[in-house]
Amino acid sequence: MKRILVIEREYGAGASVIAARAAQRLGWKLLDHELTAEIARLAKVSPEVCQQREERVDSWMYRLAKVFWRGSHERSAPLNDADILDADRLVCLTQQVVEQAAAAGHCVIVGRGAPYFLRNRDDTFCVFLYAPREVKFRRVRAETKNDAEAINLVDTVDQERADFIRHYFKAQWPSRHLYHAMLNTADGEEETVNTILGMMDAANKRPGADKA
Repeated sequence: MKRILVIEREYGAGASVIAARAAQRLGWKLLDHELTAEIARLAKVSPEVCQQREERVDSWMYRLAKVFWRGSHERSAPLNDADILDADRLVCLTQQVVEQAAAAGHCVIVGRGAPYFLRNRDDTFCVFLYAPREVKFRRVRAETKNDAEAINLVDTVDQERADFIRHYFKAQWPSRHLYHAMLNTADGEEETVNTILGMMDAANKRPGADKA
């Protein structure tokens, strides 16, 4: 039985809206920005501590940490730069939070390396969302209200995510074998939610699914 929905995504593919709608329809807990809040709580993050650490963090790794922390929101990071720990500590805390959420089940998890952390679980349904560049640009432009910023985000964030996954998981991003489906969101958020939930329902009806 699939008790966990993991949504990985390209930047601008609409994952935040799709994940929220899927969680609402399933009656499951949404773990998107909530993951960030829990990681920050565990880290006991304070601006002063992070400012002390910032100069000792490799600039490339610090940048990747910010990308990893950002989540699915199409506009900005939930926390300021000063609120980010070094990437190694961030990944350890993220794994802890993701695995605890998976153990509880009945949750929708957005990104944060969840397809890799949970790859050996049979009760996880994992999808990857993508969209044409012009569709992603329109979504991000609606958030940023700035053409140049939207273009820069669409053209750079996914490469930074790929770099992060390559560094920490020694894997290609996206790793296609981890996903039950890779869906184009150009047809709309609601249509994508319908497809995801329909596929999950079909997976749960397969013989032996209740033993997973």
